Amino acid sequence: MTKGVIRAMGEADSVFVVDDDASLRKALTLFLQTEGFNVEAYASARAFLDACQPDWHGCVILDVGMPDMDGLALQQALAARGVRLPIIFLTGQGDIPKAVQAVKGGAVDFLEKPASDAEILGRIHAAMAHEAKRRTEDLRSMKLKKRFERLTPRERKVMSLLVSNLSNKDVGRRLGISPRTVEVHRSRIMEKMVAKSILELIDMVRECGVFEKPRGPERGSGA
Repeated sequence: MTKGVIRAMGEADSVFVVDDDASLRKALTLFLQTEGFNVEAYASARAFLDACQPDWHGCVILDVGMPDMDGLALQQALAARGVRLPIIFLTGQGDIPKAVQAVKGGAVDFLEKPASDAEILGRIHAAMAHEAKRRTEDLRSMKLKKRFERLTPRERKVMSLLVSNLSNKDVGRRLGISPRTVEVHRSRIMEKMVAKSILELIDMVRECGVFEKPRGPERGSGA
Protein backbone atom coordinates (compact mmCIF):
# COMPACT_ATOMS: atom_id res chain seq x y z
CA MET A 1 0.00 0.00 0.00
CA THR A 2 1.26 3.43 -0.92
CA LYS A 3 -0.08 5.99 1.50
CA GLY A 4 -0.45 9.68 0.98
CA VAL A 5 -1.36 12.01 3.80
CA ILE A 6 -2.04 9.99 6.94
CA ARG A 7 -5.69 10.40 7.91
CA ALA A 8 -6.58 10.59 11.60
CA MET A 9 -9.98 10.58 13.26
CA GLY A 10 -11.70 13.91 12.83
CA GLU A 11 -9.60 15.08 9.86
CA ALA A 12 -11.03 15.99 6.47
CA ASP A 13 -12.46 13.27 4.25
CA SER A 14 -10.02 11.20 2.19
CA VAL A 15 -9.76 10.06 -1.39
CA PHE A 16 -8.98 6.34 -1.57
CA VAL A 17 -7.22 5.38 -4.81
CA VAL A 18 -7.45 1.67 -5.66
CA ASP A 19 -5.59 0.71 -8.84
CA ASP A 20 -3.05 -1.99 -9.72
CA ASP A 21 -1.24 0.35 -12.14
CA ALA A 22 1.64 1.67 -10.02
CA SER A 23 2.48 4.64 -12.25
CA LEU A 24 -1.13 5.81 -12.46
CA ARG A 25 -1.63 5.26 -8.75
CA LYS A 26 1.43 7.34 -7.88
CA ALA A 27 0.59 10.13 -10.32
CA LEU A 28 -3.01 10.36 -9.12
CA THR A 29 -1.93 10.35 -5.47
CA LEU A 30 0.57 13.18 -5.99
CA PHE A 31 -1.88 15.23 -8.03
CA LEU A 32 -4.66 14.95 -5.44
CA GLN A 33 -2.27 15.77 -2.61
CA THR A 34 -1.26 18.98 -4.38
CA GLU A 35 -4.98 19.80 -4.58
CA GLY A 36 -5.20 19.53 -0.80
CA PHE A 37 -6.81 16.11 -0.43
CA ASN A 38 -5.89 13.47 2.10
CA VAL A 39 -5.02 10.46 -0.05
CA GLU A 40 -4.58 6.75 0.62
CA ALA A 41 -3.61 4.52 -2.29
CA TYR A 42 -3.93 0.74 -2.58
CA ALA A 43 -2.43 -1.59 -5.17
CA SER A 44 -5.31 -4.07 -5.07
CA ALA A 45 -8.97 -4.34 -4.22
CA ARG A 46 -8.17 -6.98 -1.60
CA ALA A 47 -5.70 -4.66 0.16
CA PHE A 48 -8.30 -1.91 0.37
CA LEU A 49 -11.01 -4.29 1.54
CA ASP A 50 -8.74 -5.62 4.31
CA ALA A 51 -7.87 -2.11 5.49
CA CYS A 52 -11.27 -0.42 5.14
CA GLN A 53 -12.95 0.69 8.37
CA PRO A 54 -16.66 1.49 8.89
CA ASP A 55 -15.89 5.03 10.09
CA TRP A 56 -13.92 6.04 6.99
CA HIS A 57 -15.35 8.98 5.05
CA GLY A 58 -14.60 10.41 1.64
CA CYS A 59 -14.75 8.68 -1.73
CA VAL A 60 -13.07 5.85 -3.63
CA ILE A 61 -11.48 6.08 -7.07
CA LEU A 62 -11.59 2.46 -8.15
CA ASP A 63 -10.18 0.71 -11.21
CA VAL A 64 -12.68 -1.69 -12.76
CA GLY A 65 -10.23 -4.18 -14.24
CA MET A 66 -7.85 -5.66 -11.65
CA PRO A 67 -6.55 -9.20 -11.11
CA ASP A 68 -7.74 -11.42 -8.28
CA MET A 69 -10.63 -9.13 -7.22
CA ASP A 70 -11.92 -6.60 -9.74
CA GLY A 71 -13.68 -3.32 -9.03
CA LEU A 72 -17.19 -4.76 -9.30
CA ALA A 73 -16.37 -7.53 -6.81
CA LEU A 74 -14.96 -4.94 -4.39
CA GLN A 75 -18.07 -2.80 -4.78
CA GLN A 76 -20.24 -5.79 -3.88
CA ALA A 77 -18.03 -6.74 -0.93
CA LEU A 78 -18.15 -3.20 0.48
CA ALA A 79 -21.93 -3.10 0.11
CA ALA A 80 -22.22 -6.44 1.93
CA ARG A 81 -20.25 -4.94 4.83
CA GLY A 82 -22.43 -1.86 4.92
CA VAL A 83 -19.61 0.44 3.73
CA ARG A 84 -21.25 3.33 1.88
CA LEU A 85 -18.28 5.27 0.55
CA PRO A 86 -19.18 6.78 -2.84
CA ILE A 87 -17.27 5.11 -5.66
CA ILE A 88 -15.93 6.67 -8.86
CA PHE A 89 -14.84 3.93 -11.26
CA LEU A 90 -11.85 4.26 -13.59
CA THR A 91 -12.38 2.34 -16.82
CA GLY A 92 -10.56 1.44 -19.99
CA GLN A 93 -12.48 1.40 -23.28
CA GLY A 94 -13.45 -2.24 -22.90
CA ASP A 95 -14.66 -1.73 -19.34
CA ILE A 96 -17.40 0.84 -20.03
CA PRO A 97 -20.26 -1.74 -19.93
CA LYS A 98 -18.94 -2.86 -16.54
CA ALA A 99 -18.81 0.75 -15.38
CA VAL A 100 -22.42 1.28 -16.40
CA GLN A 101 -23.29 -1.86 -14.44
CA ALA A 102 -21.36 -0.46 -11.46
CA VAL A 103 -23.29 2.82 -11.54
CA LYS A 104 -26.54 0.86 -11.58
CA GLY A 105 -25.16 -0.96 -8.53
CA GLY A 106 -24.70 2.27 -6.61
CA ALA A 107 -21.46 3.86 -7.84
CA VAL A 108 -21.78 7.62 -8.11
CA ASP A 109 -19.86 7.96 -11.39
CA PHE A 110 -17.20 6.59 -13.71
CA LEU A 111 -14.28 8.08 -15.63
CA GLU A 112 -12.79 6.71 -18.81
CA LYS A 113 -8.99 6.55 -18.88
CA PRO A 114 -7.17 8.81 -19.48
CA ALA A 115 -9.23 11.40 -17.59
CA SER A 116 -8.28 15.06 -17.41
CA ASP A 117 -7.37 16.74 -14.13
CA ALA A 118 -10.50 18.87 -14.37
CA GLU A 119 -12.71 15.80 -14.87
CA ILE A 120 -11.15 14.03 -11.90
CA LEU A 121 -11.54 17.02 -9.59
CA GLY A 122 -15.10 17.64 -10.70
CA ARG A 123 -16.16 14.07 -10.04
CA ILE A 124 -14.39 13.98 -6.67
CA HIS A 125 -16.05 17.19 -5.49
CA ALA A 126 -19.44 15.83 -6.59
CA ALA A 127 -18.80 12.56 -4.75
CA MET A 128 -17.73 14.40 -1.60
CA ALA A 129 -20.90 16.51 -1.75
CA HIS A 130 -22.93 13.32 -2.15
CA GLU A 131 -21.20 11.79 0.87
CA ALA A 132 -21.72 14.91 2.99
CA LYS A 133 -25.42 15.00 2.15
CA ARG A 134 -25.85 11.32 3.00
CA ARG A 135 -24.08 11.73 6.34
CA THR A 136 -26.25 14.74 7.19
CA GLU A 137 -29.38 12.75 6.36
CA ASP A 138 -28.15 9.75 8.36
CA LEU A 139 -27.43 11.97 11.38
CA ARG A 140 -30.88 13.54 11.19
CA SER A 141 -32.53 10.13 10.86
CA MET A 142 -30.59 8.86 13.89
CA LYS A 143 -31.69 11.87 15.93
CA LEU A 144 -35.32 11.36 14.91
CA LYS A 145 -35.23 7.69 15.86
CA LYS A 146 -33.80 8.59 19.27
CA ARG A 147 -36.65 11.05 19.77
CA PHE A 148 -39.13 8.37 18.72
CA GLU A 149 -37.67 5.98 21.28
CA ARG A 150 -38.53 8.48 24.02
CA LEU A 151 -42.24 8.13 23.26
CA THR A 152 -44.37 5.82 25.40
CA PRO A 153 -46.27 2.99 23.69
CA ARG A 154 -49.49 5.01 24.05
CA GLU A 155 -47.87 8.12 22.56
CA ARG A 156 -46.69 6.07 19.59
CA LYS A 157 -50.23 4.87 18.96
CA VAL A 158 -51.58 8.38 19.24
CA MET A 159 -48.90 9.66 16.87
CA SER A 160 -49.63 6.99 14.26
CA LEU A 161 -53.25 8.15 14.23
CA LEU A 162 -52.43 11.86 14.25
CA VAL A 163 -50.16 11.54 11.21
CA SER A 164 -53.02 9.71 9.45
CA ASN A 165 -54.86 13.05 9.50
CA LEU A 166 -57.38 12.06 12.17
CA SER A 167 -58.84 14.67 14.52
CA ASN A 168 -58.37 14.51 18.29
CA LYS A 169 -61.97 13.33 18.54
CA ASP A 170 -61.43 10.52 16.02
CA VAL A 171 -58.16 9.47 17.67
CA GLY A 172 -59.93 9.37 21.04
CA ARG A 173 -62.69 7.26 19.60
CA ARG A 174 -60.17 4.81 18.13
CA LEU A 175 -58.28 4.48 21.42
CA GLY A 176 -61.19 4.73 23.80
CA ILE A 177 -59.92 7.92 25.45
CA SER A 178 -61.20 11.48 25.65
CA PRO A 179 -60.23 14.20 23.14
CA ARG A 180 -58.70 16.10 26.06
CA THR A 181 -56.42 13.14 26.84
CA VAL A 182 -55.49 12.97 23.15
CA GLU A 183 -54.56 16.64 23.29
CA VAL A 184 -52.29 16.00 26.27
CA HIS A 185 -50.59 13.14 24.42
CA ARG A 186 -50.32 15.27 21.31
CA SER A 187 -48.58 18.06 23.21
CA ARG A 188 -46.08 15.63 24.72
CA ILE A 189 -45.44 14.02 21.32
CA MET A 190 -44.77 17.37 19.67
CA GLU A 191 -42.41 18.31 22.48
CA LYS A 192 -40.47 15.03 22.44
CA MET A 193 -40.22 14.96 18.64
CA VAL A 194 -39.36 18.70 18.52
CA ALA A 195 -42.05 19.22 15.88
CA LYS A 196 -43.74 22.57 15.31
CA SER A 197 -46.72 21.23 13.36
CA ILE A 198 -48.47 18.02 12.38
CA LEU A 199 -47.09 18.41 8.85
CA GLU A 200 -43.56 18.53 10.22
CA LEU A 201 -44.33 15.52 12.41
CA ILE A 202 -45.58 13.60 9.36
CA ASP A 203 -42.31 14.35 7.54
CA MET A 204 -40.31 13.20 10.56
CA VAL A 205 -42.23 9.94 10.85
CA ARG A 206 -41.79 9.19 7.15
CA GLU A 207 -38.10 10.07 7.26
CA CYS A 208 -37.18 7.79 10.14
CA GLY A 209 -39.50 5.01 8.96
CA VAL A 210 -41.41 4.48 12.20
CA PHE A 211 -44.95 4.86 10.92
CA GLU A 212 -47.32 2.38 12.50
CA LYS A 213 -50.38 1.55 10.42
CA PRO A 214 -53.51 2.49 12.40
CA ARG A 215 -55.75 -0.38 13.49
CA GLY A 216 -59.39 -0.47 14.44
CA PRO A 217 -60.88 1.01 17.60
CA GLU A 218 -59.56 -0.31 20.90
CA ARG A 219 -61.85 -1.51 23.64
CA GLY A 220 -61.82 0.02 27.06
CA SER A 221 -60.40 3.34 28.11
CA GLY A 222 -57.24 4.72 29.64
CA ALA A 223 -54.58 7.38 29.38
